[in-house]
Amino acid sequence: MIVSTLVHFFAPWQSLYSNSKPIATAVTATHLVALLYGGGFAVAADRATLRARADDPDSARRVLTDLEAVHRPVLIALAVMLVSGLGMATADVQTFVKSPAFVVKLSLVALLVVNGFMLTRTERALRRLADDSAARSDELGVRRALWRRLRRTAWASVLLWASTVVAGTVLVNAA
Repeated sequence: MIVSTLVHFFAPWQSLYSNSKPIATAVTATHLVALLYGGGFAVAADRATLRARADDPDSARRVLTDLEAVHRPVLIALAVMLVSGLGMATADVQTFVKSPAFVVKLSLVALLVVNGFMLTRTERALRRLADDSAARSDELGVRRALWRRLRRTAWASVLLWASTVVAGTVLVNAA
């Protein structure tokens, strides 16, 4: 019942999308470009995070500054991916609604958002500690734990971005 209602509701969009190669191409290209830039910026920042020396204050500060600068473009790219992905999904509701690959891809994107939130919280906590110039010895353990968490979120990010690409490929080929 819900699926048939959605199919009926999105029928004009489905017709336009299916009968216009320029529109279908624009929506798909927008989705892929957002994935390229969002994933590219994120993975580059993850690489820098994984290479950073947490015990070197200048290196740590540089990485934290870079991470802060990358959040906005990655979030914008995720928003563009969401809108363009919805455009593609609503153009073929019946196929996507029953596709396990679609559910997996949406789950991976949700995990990307959660991981990004954890990364942001960790980066901010590290920044607060870095801004406190009087590093006390009891904060060293906290700092190390936060850097370990930051590295874990960086590894998770790399894995999630790659998995999202694989899930998207499976989704397109299974449709």
